[in-house]
Amino acid sequence: MVPASEPRAEVGYAAERFKAFADAVVAIALTLLILPLMDSVSEVASAGDGAFAWLTQHGGQLLNFVLSFVLIAMFWMIHHRLFSAVDRVTPTLMWLLAAWLLTIVWLPVATAVAGRMDDGDRVAKALYIGSLILTAAMSLVVRLYLRAHPVLHRMERGELRSGLAVDLSLVLLFGAALAAALLIPGVGYYALFVMVLTGVVQRIIEKILATDP
Repeated sequence: MVPASEPRAEVGYAAERFKAFADAVVAIALTLLILPLMDSVSEVASAGDGAFAWLTQHGGQLLNFVLSFVLIAMFWMIHHRLFSAVDRVTPTLMWLLAAWLLTIVWLPVATAVAGRMDDGDRVAKALYIGSLILTAAMSLVVRLYLRAHPVLHRMERGELRSGLAVDLSLVLLFGAALAAALLIPGVGYYALFVMVLTGVVQRIIEKILATDP
């Protein structure tokens, strides 16, 4: 652990370049989501079918694209709020962030698999929802590291606690969605609607964390 008394300017490296790099990687991941849809348009057009045929044949793929775009954007917003108060990064923190970015750039692949495979493909469901769990879990690990190294940031204890509640609620609810998708026939990716409970679960977790001295 970095001593809290050490001057912030002398710890690790300035965070700005890594923030910009992370933003660029997320932007690329969001862009990659559209590529399978572009390919499917070409396939339908080559077969001589029209736009309605494309919408009919690839409606599930389109919904997966929108869902993944929203989820990656959500992860980025959480990351952006967290790092808006981070001034310095250590080598360990950079590797943790690289691991988080790895889960982000993997999501377009998981989205393509989910969009192309049959709705009953359990491996595709596990791959997609499991990837979301990993992204949320890595965000939690990064936040815990920052909590243990206050010299790197300007966040108050209450702000850190609120962020931990967000990350924990996402891990738990994505986990519940994965269990429902695999165990309940016919539910499929509709299990992700459990995410509407994020606010409720977050408040419960935050109250529990508040009792921690």
